[in-house]
Amino acid sequence: MAVNGQWCLIESDPGVFSELIREFGCKGLQVEELWSLDEEAFTQLKPIFGLIFLFKWKGEADIEGKVLFGDTDVFFAKQVINNACATQAIISVLLNIENPEIQLGETLKQFKEFTKSFDPTLKGMSLTNADRLREVHNSFARQAMFEFDSKAAEKDDDVYHFIAFVPHKGRVYELDGLKPGPIDHGSVGDDWVAVIRSILQKRIESASSSEITFNLMAVVGDKKEELQKQLNSIPDDDNNQAKIAEIKAKIAMEDEKRENYKTENIRRKHNYIPLIMEMLKILSEKGMLMPLTMKAKEKLESKKKKVPTATLR
Repeated sequence: MAVNGQWCLIESDPGVFSELIREFGCKGLQVEELWSLDEEAFTQLKPIFGLIFLFKWKGEADIEGKVLFGDTDVFFAKQVINNACATQAIISVLLNIENPEIQLGETLKQFKEFTKSFDPTLKGMSLTNADRLREVHNSFARQAMFEFDSKAAEKDDDVYHFIAFVPHKGRVYELDGLKPGPIDHGSVGDDWVAVIRSILQKRIESASSSEITFNLMAVVGDKKEELQKQLNSIPDDDNNQAKIAEIKAKIAMEDEKRENYKTENIRRKHNYIPLIMEMLKILSEKGMLMPLTMKAKEKLESKKKKVPTATLR
């Protein structure tokens, strides 16, 4: 759980990020997970408004591209508090979208207007102290029996970090709150994603020897809305029945996926601690707790000995 003023760790999951967007008040968008860097995987999701990339942070690395300082048209906020990078990444995408069909909602519109003259550090502080944004983020806090004081990561701790990639006025930018400014990766034509695919491919390949796992998500248009528009535009006659059936089937799949996301998010937020405590009590009374604990430790040690490979999760 997160205490007042703090931000919790949240899971890198399209269902979680899609709910974050909706709860911020934004309409017309959803988040999809990418399992491959193949061109076809991206093509199926277009239009793509931004990418969110999760990776194991290994300290400051060489910066590819040009870091922009001072006033820019790109919304960029410095990360000034631990665990906020997930929401910071999604906000960085949302506040740089230029499509008039996307409705940011009052919360994000007011935040963008309020911070438009701020420097990146002040934008980051404003984001960190935005009550509604923090409330939505922390709604995914895991329940815990005890609260511990937050501490800085130690040398051997695994630290993961979210960054965003967005197109903006004919150029493509990397938005990393740990960097001094937005990173300009150059001008793009109609396919800005091709530039980022190449960059991500190089980073994953260069990190493969370090045993790092990655996760990539795309902020895309609302698929159900797009399908419904297609359905409404097709005349309901005998010649179009096959096409109509195909679109309705896709809408049904989208509804099923959203229902699954809803169920998963309810489970994420549910407090299972009373149930777990009762189960541990019963196992202890039956003399089964210690044997099971030792078996779990053995499994954990076995997993640690396995060598993972660099993949998109």
